[in-house]
Amino acid sequence: MPVIETEAFIPAPPERVYAAAKQIERFPEFMSNVQEVEVIERSGSRVISRWVAPVKEFNRTIKWIEQDDWNDDTRVAAFRATEGDWDKYEGVWGFEEHSQGTRAYIKLDFELEVPLIGPLIKGLLRRLVLRNAEETLRGIARMVGAD
Repeated sequence: MPVIETEAFIPAPPERVYAAAKQIERFPEFMSNVQEVEVIERSGSRVISRWVAPVKEFNRTIKWIEQDDWNDDTRVAAFRATEGDWDKYEGVWGFEEHSQGTRAYIKLDFELEVPLIGPLIKGLLRRLVLRNAEETLRGIARMVGAD
């Protein structure tokens, strides 16, 4: 199972960046790689949402239901797909204080089985997922006006 990790340094306080990240329903406004995010349920620190993301390179759209468990004390969220196109999609993202403002990071373990997929296509999928994670962090930076 491929694991990707990425980070970005956002020139804004971690509390502000974390608060923006929790507004996942706004991601389509700031990210070209997310078509739709609909919050289905908010219950305490848990958020259940429906995601739609086009993958132009595969000429398809990926859809899934995601559960995010937010920890306001540590500014870390654990997430996982509970149903949908991903065979596995889970990880953490966090926002910590840094001399440049906020160090935002994502660690994601994923698996997407596509019939007849070869090693070349799996490498492309890994690059696309990494690009999506990087775009997520850039989108959050845009949300807080630190882009």
